[in-house]
Amino acid sequence: METVRTVVYLSVCLSVLASLCQGQRSAENQLIPGHDEGLMGLSNKELAEALQGFLDEADSRTGLSVEKKASVIPRCDVGERCAMKHGPRIGRLCDCLRGTACNTFFLRCY
Repeated sequence: METVRTVVYLSVCLSVLASLCQGQRSAENQLIPGHDEGLMGLSNKELAEALQGFLDEADSRTGLSVEKKASVIPRCDVGERCAMKHGPRIGRLCDCLRGTACNTFFLRCY
């Protein structure tokens, strides 16, 4: 019983000590107010503009692939080809209308 009490007191003391030490920082780690110097000697505004330019360029390159992935599979009419066979796999070309299904033998909506 005495060892349990000692462990509890020790853990409380250590947690209080850790919380007190966590709030203190050295003067080197603190930010200087009004200091607008960022990475590699560039200001925060220049870094923000460079990041915006990079994001715009990346968006223009990948915009089409994102639109393709987000688009809905087109609908097929009855009798139209709805799938394509690639060896043992079947790739879907379109969705059949409600009440019809893609026949995996003929690869058409019936």
